[in-house]
Amino acid sequence: MSNPLDTDAGSELFSSYEADLRLVQADLNQKLDQIPELAGEPRKAMIRQAEHSLEEAKELLDQMRLEKQNIPSSARNKINQRFRNHEADVDGSKRKLKSLSAVDDSHGRRALFGDRGAAAYTDNPSAAADAQLEQRQQLLRGTDRLARSSDRIRESQRIANETEQIGASTLADLHSQRSVIEHTRGTLLQSEGFVDRSVKTLRGMSRR
Repeated sequence: MSNPLDTDAGSELFSSYEADLRLVQADLNQKLDQIPELAGEPRKAMIRQAEHSLEEAKELLDQMRLEKQNIPSSARNKINQRFRNHEADVDGSKRKLKSLSAVDDSHGRRALFGDRGAAAYTDNPSAAADAQLEQRQQLLRGTDRLARSSDRIRESQRIANETEQIGASTLADLHSQRSVIEHTRGTLLQSEGFVDRSVKTLRGMSRR
């Protein structure tokens, strides 16, 4: 399993995605454990839900893959290891879901009757309506995933803009501090000149 969340500098957004992925992965694992106990329509519905959770987990992995490139190299090795652990977890869930889907009722009909028998089944109006409903659900899930991805991209862009503004402000402060230091240095040099002249004057007075 993956390592606990860290708070390395620059990894806050990565850790946020990681926390979301842990929740999605736990929900996906629960669904995968329930599928073998179901049959018929409840089994199909649970498989579809698991597929939806798997897609969400993949999206979070993609966001984490992008975000870890923005993390300082000093902390990236630990981040890369955490990412590989999560990636392995999601791949394992994907293989398990594929195995469970292979023994689904629809696959059993195709194995028993062949492609022509499966096609004849879909000629049934009720089955066709179910197929259309599934297509609509897939479209809605796709739209929902796209909206979530857009939100995450906007959040990444916002953080990047804030980081750029902070960097510009820091540079301006450094420039201002440099000007102050240079002015102070000039004042000190001028003061040293005054001191030197005062010393020479005092020495001249003392010789008299």
